[in-house]
Amino acid sequence: MSETKIKKIDAKDMVLGRLATQVALQLMGKDDPAYQRHNTDAGSDVYVFNVDQMKFTGNKLNNKIYYRHTGRPGGIRTRTLDEMMQKDSTEVLRKAVFGMLPKNKLRPVMLKKLRIFAGEME
Repeated sequence: MSETKIKKIDAKDMVLGRLATQVALQLMGKDDPAYQRHNTDAGSDVYVFNVDQMKFTGNKLNNKIYYRHTGRPGGIRTRTLDEMMQKDSTEVLRKAVFGMLPKNKLRPVMLKKLRIFAGEME
């Protein structure tokens, strides 16, 4: 059994996609020399703070749209990146990392190792 490694990342002035890629690689354990893709305990615990101060390239704040469906007919709901950042900035990073992790049974296990904080970490 391996020790738990904790990696802390300051998201201040980092671009969302590049930050999400870095976090996803650490959750999968690909930054470890002894990486095995089937090993569930290979990745580190990742703590990301200052998520509310991330940067975005281009005009993504107004043009990037998140979709969800209520399950009812005609129930599609849209929200821009700017609205998502105002409501819950941590969810923006969580969705980006979620899309970058492997689409298998290990994804929920890896996501449990991710802790996201909007402000400074104590």
